[in-house]
Amino acid sequence: MTETLFRDDAYLREVTARVIQADEAGIVTDRSNFYPRAGGQPGDSGVMRWAGGEAAITEALKGEGDAILHKLAEGSALPTPGTEVTLTLDWARRHRHMRMHTTLHLLCSLIPGAGVTGGQIGADKSRLDFDLAEPPTKESLTERLNALIAADHAVSDTWITEAELDANPGLVRTLSVQPPRGAGRVRLVRIGPLDAPVDLQPCGGTHVRSTGEIGRVEVLKLENKGRQNRRISIALVEE
Repeated sequence: MTETLFRDDAYLREVTARVIQADEAGIVTDRSNFYPRAGGQPGDSGVMRWAGGEAAITEALKGEGDAILHKLAEGSALPTPGTEVTLTLDWARRHRHMRMHTTLHLLCSLIPGAGVTGGQIGADKSRLDFDLAEPPTKESLTERLNALIAADHAVSDTWITEAELDANPGLVRTLSVQPPRGAGRVRLVRIGPLDAPVDLQPCGGTHVRSTGEIGRVEVLKLENKGRQNRRISIALVEE
């Protein structure tokens, strides 16, 4: 089992950990600030260092059970089990994923009632697919997204029981990916105030602390991917 430090603090750029397992498939540590690929969000990359060695982490993946597998660059030396290591994120890449992920939640809030049929987060471009006959124009979505971002809404999380989620099925927007179950509780990400959130839905990914941190975004295009499937692609606008 790997303690998922990014769940409590998505801004931990570097942590120390101890190696539990090491082989060619990757390195499992007792704790990690690296997000493993899941739910459309890529796994983090960065560097692992230890006394006498270091290796590039090409991507973090889900291992067996609750383990996080840090996949090293091909041909890297491996730290032995029990070794203390330092895990350093490629912070620029992770932060772009956080900004993108929060933006996609805002996009959901602008298209109420439509289920999300797919999605992908990237550092340069991200997308969501909606079960929707006719989406708003990309110009109106761009304007409304940037208004929500400029309002600098707080982003927070809370936990509810699986029974509470079952009693509120409307919280789940994704039709293709369901919240992970089995632990007895589900994490909710809230954008905006407690009594009137802009968006509230189950999510295990990493997010910024407030929407103002995202910066300006642009809706790049709307695509027809089926009779009722509309793809909306977005990008961060770097000043």
